Parts: sequence; structure tokens; C-alpha cells
Amino acid sequence: MKKLILLAVAGVILLAACKPEAKNNKQVEQKGKVNIYQVFTRLFGNTNTTNKPWGTVEENGVGKFNDFTDKALSEIHDMGFTHIWYTGVLHHAVINDYTEYGISNDDPDVVKGRAGSPYAVKDYYNVNPDLAEDPAKRLQEFEALIERTHKHEMKVLIDIVPNHVARNYESLTNPEGVEDFGASDDTSVTYKRDNNFYYVPGEPFRVPEWKNGYEPLGGEDHPLADGEFDEYPAKWTGNGARSPQPDFYDWYETVKVNYGVRPDGTKDFEELPEGYAQKDYKAHFAFWKDKDVPDSWIKFRDITHYWLDKGVDGFRFDMAEMVPVEFWSFLNSSIKMKNPDAFLLAEVYNPELYRTYLHLGKMDYLYDKVELYDTLKHIMQGHGSTDNIPPIQDGLADIEHHMLHFLENHDEQRIASHAFAGDAEKGKPAMVVSACLSTSPTMVYFGQEVGEPAEGNPGFGSETRTTIFDYWGVPHHQRWMNNGKYDGGQLKPEEKELRSFYKTLLNFVKNSKSLTGEYREIHRFNRENTKFYNDKVFSFTRWKDDEKLIILSNFSDAQTYRFRLGLDRFLMNEWKLQPGSYTLSDQLDPNKGFTLEVDDEKATADIVIRPLESVVLKVEE
Repeated sequence: MKKLILLAVAGVILLAACKPEAKNNKQVEQKGKVNIYQVFTRLFGNTNTTNKPWGTVEENGVGKFNDFTDKALSEIHDMGFTHIWYTGVLHHAVINDYTEYGISNDDPDVVKGRAGSPYAVKDYYNVNPDLAEDPAKRLQEFEALIERTHKHEMKVLIDIVPNHVARNYESLTNPEGVEDFGASDDTSVTYKRDNNFYYVPGEPFRVPEWKNGYEPLGGEDHPLADGEFDEYPAKWTGNGARSPQPDFYDWYETVKVNYGVRPDGTKDFEELPEGYAQKDYKAHFAFWKDKDVPDSWIKFRDITHYWLDKGVDGFRFDMAEMVPVEFWSFLNSSIKMKNPDAFLLAEVYNPELYRTYLHLGKMDYLYDKVELYDTLKHIMQGHGSTDNIPPIQDGLADIEHHMLHFLENHDEQRIASHAFAGDAEKGKPAMVVSACLSTSPTMVYFGQEVGEPAEGNPGFGSETRTTIFDYWGVPHHQRWMNNGKYDGGQLKPEEKELRSFYKTLLNFVKNSKSLTGEYREIHRFNRENTKFYNDKVFSFTRWKDDEKLIILSNFSDAQTYRFRLGLDRFLMNEWKLQPGSYTLSDQLDPNKGFTLEVDDEKATADIVIRPLESVVLKVEE
């Protein structure tokens, strides 16, 4: 029996034509795709529902490493996830007194929020004491979490932030022979190759002038919130601001790391010879092995190796395009030599740099933010067209496997928030497209699967984005947690249904070999040839071996569409479709099905697809 899978999303199915040739993805040999669950570690296990603006840890509570119980991890794995990105694990600046553990207090004038930004790392060789039941054993508690995660057959990712560190960087647990960033810097000059920071000689750092009514800790009286921070000479700020007094909108809580790039932008290190974009990580490693490189390169290499030795399986690199690509070649080739299977994900937003950071920087994956995510967001909001999707995939055809797909993360607005779509249901067709469009990994942000809208004023953070700066609870997620039972016992019916949708889809994606195979969109063919097919619907095909998919999505939240979807001649030949009828059974809803009619001239299916509906149809002769 021949097998064909047809994936449709709220719309009608026709068998259509696309590009002249299909793309080859033979490099993807795994059974199914990678699914990443991003959790903001501090918030995940917090059951406190107070949510007081600028609330303390005692008032609003905080999640712990130990909240990721075997039950919680089992549920995450059963959702279809292969990796967990534990966001905010490293010890960053916080407004909480841990001096009894030898940790210095942090100054509210250079900390965003009360719980602090996870991207202002204070100690790269330890973890956030807020996350531990016993702060003295915080590293051991995280090591135990790594082990538990592996036991549940998932890999562990953490953040590395090479572009900047906290203004008050101070490691208590450096391995022997490792000194802190800046400890040996010559602070009398703006720049020296082996300085870790850039300086403003002779000028003290000055706290920004607060704007828009902002006051540290919301104006609460605090002995260190005095408008001063002792730093002499002033260092350049994380986003590259060179003034001794950064602007309020600068990354004033961080300092820029120097990678041997002079203030005029020229490079104080060897560059990769021509042709290295085509060479593998072993060749890159060999190139750098005998080179004298800036000190910051060595420090971050040692940091990543330290965490690999702890059992971490990969890294998400923050703002990677702000760091020279030669450093990434050096770092990532060393990581791959230590662990060839390490998962390396970079935050890069400039499409012109994608291939540079993949091929020269030896990244595995990059964010597909400014093209696919932004396009899908516009469509979900009701003012975008699905006609804009095919050109994106055409343009990324040679690197599609390396472009991470997501609809939410810690930087972006929640789908259900009033400023995005206002309804988590509107994310369903986009989720099917995002997860099934390519061979690339799919990422879901915790709470997305139950429709978290990120309402309320947490303090430094703002509504529509779940705060990363404050102690806070995540209400929809907390209903799934059900006071630590992790059984969804408090979820509303619509939240249970949404989570079920995500679970069904993600497990299909994880296990489908077709989604590691070929892609051909049929949207443009049906736009030209199919009556009632429009730009609220999107359709494409995926196949591998004897398994074939047609994916359709209806992005309209009000309109049911009826049309006769068609496949083009290329697909009819490629799939070796013989005249006759094929049963189309929906893999997302076993009660739904259609019939594919094939003759010598055409292959069509009469489809009815409801508002925001998605279907995955398996074709059986």
C-alpha cells in the first residue's frame, strides 16, 4: 500500500505546483526533527500567585532547579520535546542578599529589575543562587537537574553571552588558574588587544539619568540605590556605548567584552583565509591551534568547556552578530572537537550574515526571526498575506535546516497578549506551518502551549512579554503545574485543548520522517489555479521515501473555506501517483478525512477547512 501524508491547516486542499525542482535534504538523517522547550528557569516552578509589582522573592516567590521533578520532566518529554533550553541559569546580578555565602550584594543602580537580567552574567563558573534550595550547593543542584533531564531522554542547553558581562562581574568559583574578566587589564588605555574590556581613561562611570518615571526597585528605599556605582575608569557599555554615562536605553547594566577589535573596527588578530567557509570544524580547529588569539577568546573557550564537562549538551549564544565571526570559528570548532554532537544556536538577526555565521562561524542553527517569525506574526494579526511565505523558503533553501523556527521566546510578545494576536488559538495554523515547513528545529516557550498572555505589571518588565527581570508567577502555566503535580488539574477546558493540540503536533513532528525530507510548496500553484483558494490559506508538501505530506493552514479566524486543492505535474510524477482514489486520513484528528482523486491529468481533493484549523492527511491507496 502506498502511503501519502497530507497536512492541512484550516482551509481546503488542492494538489498544486511549486518550484521547478524540489530541494534535497539528505544531510538530515535523524528519524524526526528536534523540538526545543525553552523554560525561563526562575519562573517555571513558581507556584506563588501574588504577582505584586516589584515584589520581593518572599512576596512573589521563585522557581527552583528542584521544581523540575521527574514528573515535570516526564510531562515535558511526553509533549514531544527533545531538548530543554534552561534560560537564566548562570549566576547573574540579583537584588537579594547572599553575603552569608560569600556573594557580594548587587547595586540596584546597575541591575534591571529586582531578580535581574539573565544576560548580565556575574559569575560564569556558577549558577543563580535564587534557583537553589541550598545556595551553598547551587551548582550541585543544577548538576542533578542535568542528570535528571538526561534520564528523561532530553538534552540540556544553556545561555552563553559572549558580547557582555555584568558591570560587577565577580566569580567566586573560578577553576584553578582562571582569573576574572578584566583582572589583568591595563585600564590606562581605551584599548589593548588582551584587555577584556574597553575603557574611558580618567572618567568615572556615572549612572544613567532615569526616564519615564523609572526608579530602581520602583522607588523603594534601598541602601545601594543612591544613584552611584563605583567603577573607575568607566567601561564601555554592553551595546557598545562609549560614554562614561550610558543612556537609560543602553544596556547600562553590562560592559562590552573586547575580542581584539580596535575602536575603529579593525581587527587585531588573524582572519580566516579564503575558502574556509567550505571547510569543516576540524579544519577550523587546526587553523587556530597554533595562533596567538586575544585573551577573551581563551576565557570563553574555557567557560564553554567547563559546562560541557558538567554535562551540558549545547549553548544558545546571545547577540552572536555583535562578536567577530573569527571568534566563533575558534570557539565552536573547539567545542565540536570536544563534543561533535554539541548543539550550537545563535541569536543573529541580520539575514546578510546568516551564511557567514553558519559557514565561517560554524554555528549549527540561527534564529529565523526577521523573515519567517515576523511574517507569521503579521498574518496572525490579520494584516499579513501567506503569499509572503514561499519567497522566504526559496531564499533560505540552501540553509533551511539551520534556521530555528519559533512563535514565542523570552524576547517576544506572547501570542495571546493584546498587542500580538489577543487569542492563543490564532497561533495554531502558524504553529503547524512553523513546525512543518522545513527540516529545522522547532522551539516552544513555556506557557505558549496553554495560552499564557503575559498580563500585568511586574516591575521592570512589561506586560505582553513574560518578564525576565522580576520575581513573578505565570498564571496559565501555574494552572498546568497544579501546585507541583504537573497534571494540568487547574487548566480551563480551552487551555487543555490547546495543550493537547501542541502535544499531538509536536509528537507528530518528532516522529515523522517526511519532515526530515523534501519540501515543495503548492501555494502559488493553487493561488493561480484554484477557485476560492486565497492568501489566508497556505499549503505545501513534504515527503521522504514512501511517506508524503501535504500541509494546509487556514489563518482566518472567521471563514471556512471549501475548494479543490491540486497537486502539480512534478509532484504527481515524483510521488508516482496512479489513477484512482486515495483515502486521506487526518493525523491530527482521526475523525476527519478526505479523498484524493487522481487521473492522467490531475490530482485533486475537495477540502473543507474550518477557521484556524490544521489537518495532517495520510494518503493510503
